[in-house]
Amino acid sequence: MEYWKRHKTNGYRNIAKQIRHKTGWIFSNWLCHKVCKQLHIRSRARLPKYAHPGEENILFPNLIDGDWTTTRPFEKIVTDTTLIKNKHQKLDLTYYLDVFNLEMISWDAVPTRGGNDTASHMRALKGFLNEKTKRGYKGVETILHSDQGPVYTSSAFFNAHNNYSIKRSMSRVGTPTDNPVIEAINGWIKDDLRIDFGIWRLDDPIKTLEEYIWYFTMSAWLID
Repeated sequence: MEYWKRHKTNGYRNIAKQIRHKTGWIFSNWLCHKVCKQLHIRSRARLPKYAHPGEENILFPNLIDGDWTTTRPFEKIVTDTTLIKNKHQKLDLTYYLDVFNLEMISWDAVPTRGGNDTASHMRALKGFLNEKTKRGYKGVETILHSDQGPVYTSSAFFNAHNNYSIKRSMSRVGTPTDNPVIEAINGWIKDDLRIDFGIWRLDDPIKTLEEYIWYFTMSAWLID
C-alpha cells in the first residue's frame, strides 16, 4: 500500500519490481497481484477508450444466382485472384472479366500474398472503373460478382466504386460453383500459360503475362 500511494498509476508489476529492488525479497508478480486484490489496489492510469472500428466486412447476396445470361457489355463482371507459378516466383493475378464476351477488362499481378494484396486489388479495380467510364458505361448498372475475400468485403473496396452504378454480388462461402465462369477461365488461363506460353521456364513471367493478356483480349474482341 505504501508503494502504491507514492505512484497510484502503478500496476502490480511495477509495485513488485520496486519492492524487490528496495528489499531484495524474492517473490512473483502473481503474489503481488493477489495482495493488491486483497488491499483493493488498482492502478489509476487512464486507459484509452475503446473506439469501435466500424463495419469491417460488407457482405452482399448472390444476385446472379446462376443466371449468367447477358445482353450487353458491362452488364455482369466477375473478378478473382488466381495463382500463376513460375520457376522463379509465384504470382497473384487479379483480373476483371466481362461475362458478355469473356474480355479481360483489367488486371494486375504481384508476387503472391495469398490473394490479399490490397494495392494490387485496387489497381485492378481502378483499371476496370476507368474502362467502364471510358467506354460510356459509367452510369449504366453493372453487377460485379466476387467471392467473400477480405479485400472484396472491405469498406475501402466498397467506397472506391460506390459512384459507378455498381451492384455487388457475392458467392457463398466455400462455394466456387457460385462463380463458374471465372473458375473455368482460371483453369483455361493456367493451361494456356503453361502449355502454349511456357511461363514456368521463362525468366520474365510478367512480360509473358502481358503478352498473353493481349492475346486473350484480342480473342475476346474477335468473338464479340
